[in-house]
Amino acid sequence: MKAKKSYGQHFLKEESTARRIAESLVHVDAYDEVLEIGPGKGMLTQFLIDRPYQLKAVEADPDMVAYLADEFPQLEGHVIFQDVMKLDPTQHFEGQFAVIGNFPYNISSQILFKIVKYRLQIPEMVGMFQKEVAKRVASPPGSKEYGVISVLIQAYYEVEYLFSLPPGAFNPPPKVKSGVIRLTRRENQDLGCDESLFRSVVKITFGQRRKMLRKTLKAFTKHERLQEDPFFQRRPETLSVEDFIDITKWLEEMRDL
Repeated sequence: MKAKKSYGQHFLKEESTARRIAESLVHVDAYDEVLEIGPGKGMLTQFLIDRPYQLKAVEADPDMVAYLADEFPQLEGHVIFQDVMKLDPTQHFEGQFAVIGNFPYNISSQILFKIVKYRLQIPEMVGMFQKEVAKRVASPPGSKEYGVISVLIQAYYEVEYLFSLPPGAFNPPPKVKSGVIRLTRRENQDLGCDESLFRSVVKITFGQRRKMLRKTLKAFTKHERLQEDPFFQRRPETLSVEDFIDITKWLEEMRDL
């Protein structure tokens, strides 16, 4: 069965790598169920199905759904035939569940933000991404890859870059290298600030990442501190998640005056 471009399919060829990805779910005491996104022909599924949790899978390709039904009869009733971006996890999971998969690269960032949306149910994720995206998610402050997605994911999850894969590990080979990362939910999910404002601050400052904060933050306040405090001479790529939270709290105070 050939991969379909319309679904962004690139099938992993190496069983050893699939096993390694499956075994990268390490916080299994934190959940009873796992959702595999885009199982395709089941290269990863075979190493998930007999582990100590209930496996469910979401697949948008009807041919792959039929294939999974033939190859993995033990998944009967647990394959969700749906576009993952339209999936409402609360309709399929009552408690905590992990997410894993070789994600379609064209929607991988959207999948990450969906995980953040449902983070109170998702303590762990292991996923394969385009290497460039994986690096951005895992990058620390001060690195050239650090940006919006780094901050917005790291605010809620600890991120580990696990390993890279060449295009030849897939059939058909993608035009880019791939990377596998693990997210582990932070114990404290309360940022202590207006989260909508927090997201706006991150997006606006990185939208003009070469400018100092004193210029980009004028979109929120004209307070004299922007010009007087040396902190605001910094650029966004030098700021930690905690720095962005502190800025958001300060802007909230300005808003309430």
